[in-house]
Parts: sequence; C-alpha cells; structure tokens
Amino acid sequence: MIRVNADRLWSTLERMAQIGGTPAGGVTRLALSDEDKLARNLLRDWALHAGFSCDVDSMGNMFIRRAGKNPTLSPVMTGSHVDSQPLGGNYDGIYGVLAGLELLRTLNDHQVETERDIVLVNWTNEEGARFAPAMLASGVWAGQLSQEFAYARTDSAKITVREALEAIGYRGERPARAFPIHACYELHIEQGPILEDEAVDIGLVRAAMGQRWFTITLDGFAAHAGTTPMHSRRDALTAFAELALKVEAIGYQHAPDGRATIGMAEITPNSRNVVPSRVVCSVEFRHPQREALVAMEAALHQAAESLAARGITAEVERIFDYSPINFDAACLARSEQAVAALGYSAKPMVSGAGHDTCYISKIAPASMIFIPCVKGISHNEAEKILPEWSEKGANVLLHSVLSAAQEP
Repeated sequence: MIRVNADRLWSTLERMAQIGGTPAGGVTRLALSDEDKLARNLLRDWALHAGFSCDVDSMGNMFIRRAGKNPTLSPVMTGSHVDSQPLGGNYDGIYGVLAGLELLRTLNDHQVETERDIVLVNWTNEEGARFAPAMLASGVWAGQLSQEFAYARTDSAKITVREALEAIGYRGERPARAFPIHACYELHIEQGPILEDEAVDIGLVRAAMGQRWFTITLDGFAAHAGTTPMHSRRDALTAFAELALKVEAIGYQHAPDGRATIGMAEITPNSRNVVPSRVVCSVEFRHPQREALVAMEAALHQAAESLAARGITAEVERIFDYSPINFDAACLARSEQAVAALGYSAKPMVSGAGHDTCYISKIAPASMIFIPCVKGISHNEAEKILPEWSEKGANVLLHSVLSAAQEP
C-alpha cells in the first residue's frame, strides 16, 4: 500500500510558511496580497515542475491537474486555500493544498495511472479576512454567489476583489464556473481540541455547521465628554457593550452547539474626549440546525431594537448565510476504508468552521478529513501540528482520492 513522502510534505509546509512569515512563527498571507501572489507562484512552480498543468479562472481559483487515462470521465478534486488570517497559523488551509500536491507527486513516484484526472484546487479568499464574506470564490464557482457580487467586495482600503486580482496577475480568462466533479475531498486541521484530547488520528467529517454573518450599525450622537451630563448622552459605545453581552447570551441559550461571536468593531469618532456617535460591528452565529440559526437571528433583532431605550438606532444587515450541510456517504465510505487499511483510528465529526467544500457539496459529492492540531489552536500564530499527524492525514487523503479516481 503506497504512502506519501512525509519528509517532502513537511519540507513544503516549512518552505511555504516563510511566505508572509511573522516574528512569532505564524503567517499573514491575506487573500490577493503580495504574499498571496508569492505563495501562488511557488505552488504553480512546484506543480509545473512535477509535470502537471495549472489553469486560473476569473476568480483567481487555481486548478492543478494530473491527467488520467480517460479524459471523458469527470475528475476527482481535492484542495483548500493558500490565504490566511492576519497573524494566522502555518497549516490552516495550506496543509490541505500541499497534502494534495504531495499525493499527486506520490502517484508520479509510483507511476500510478488513474482512470480519472485528479484536480488540485487553491480557492481564492476562503478566510474572508480581507474581503467578506468567506469562501467567496468557491461560492462563485459553485453558483451560490454571483461574480458581480464577488468582484465588488472591498477591503478596508476600498480596493475591490477585481482590482486586487488584476494587481497580482491572477484574474484568469477562464470563467469561474463549475465543471462536473466525480468526488471532492478537503483535508484540513481540525481547528479544535477533540482529536488531540481523545488521541484519535483522523476526523471523518459528516456535516458542517450553518453560519450567519451580520453587520450591525449603532447610531447615537457625538457629544463633549466633559460638558454632557450622563442622562443626556446617546452613547453608541455603551449601547454596543450591552449588545455584545446579549449576543454572548444568545450563544449560551443555544448551547452546546451554538456559537455567537463579535470579532470586529469600529468606533466613531474614536476620540478619548468625545462621546461615541457610532459603532459598526460584526456578529456571527453558527449552529448545525437551521431552526436554531433562525431563532438566533430573531433574538439578535430583538436585542438591537431594545437599544432604542438608550436613544440608539440600530441597523442589522445580514451579509452571509448558508445552511448546515451533510457530506456525501460514498465519499465518507472511501475515507473509512482508507483509515481501516492504514490502521489508523478515526471518529465521525461535525465541522464548526466553514470551508470551501461546504459550497462544493451543493453541486458534487464531497466530504472532509480532519487531523489534530495542538491544543485545538487555530487562527493564531501558535497553531501547530505534528509531522506524524500531517503524514497520516495525507495518507488517508491519498487513498480516498485514489479510490475515487480508479472508479470507471
């Protein structure tokens, strides 16, 4: 039974981590940044050197293809993303891309011919850190978002996605439109503590939580901090503090599966001696049941409306919504067989994070494979995995993809 070259995989991970590397040992490689361009170029060079083709579509998605014997059959897809969070880790997303590259190289090493082509993909702007929402380009490719919507998204400097794609030379001619896929696999770090805590090698991901993202705008009135009595104030920041606690309470009300987070907030005018007139913040809910997400959103509206008692007007805009999904049983079965043949331990899991494969699952059979990460830490420079975890996950990916690629 063939296995990946674990040392080669680890060395590619270490080399890629130098692009956007931070002093604390993580990476900042935001979507469509100069660092993202360098990482894309390196990935493309590795692919071309190994004899694979590399195409880029109009959303900047990269498709690296190893040809099979029968080009009329739909290919098997694997991959993830190169972009990171600001001050993020070295394995989130990029591990799935480089493990996919390693499986293609391994098939070359062993001169394995597959019936179907195998396509390794790097999806643009999975993180949503520079351009919201997340999973932007896979959403366009899968027909869940329009390209016009995606191109018009802006970063904090008001640069659009289209402008950023053109700036780094990755706005391809090929339309960002799905082609038939026989099966799709994404290998990823768990981003949680369960696998390490339970000493389990592999997570077989059967479902993913739904998510709803909101932008909340709270408007009060700017006033002098010294001359305005407390009872006369319409303080947007203290109203925000009340809202934040209510959002946290919504998460607890839907425990253990509910998640409620405020990750961003901007204060206006942001001066130490002016009562704040405006706060714009994010709110994010996650839950594996759609009914719960509906209830959480209703509670958010109620919490926002209650701020009128403080003289604050609140606008709630939902900017992102996708339902909980279940992954494909046949894809999971191939991974289960691979785990058994390799002698690894595994457990079924639900992903609390969003991933590009959640969109792909809407149009093609798909599933995910998790490996542990140290202490469950992710979206953090302290994010770490062990080389043996990396190897085991790549071996399960290899045999999951190979099994699908040999099917007539």
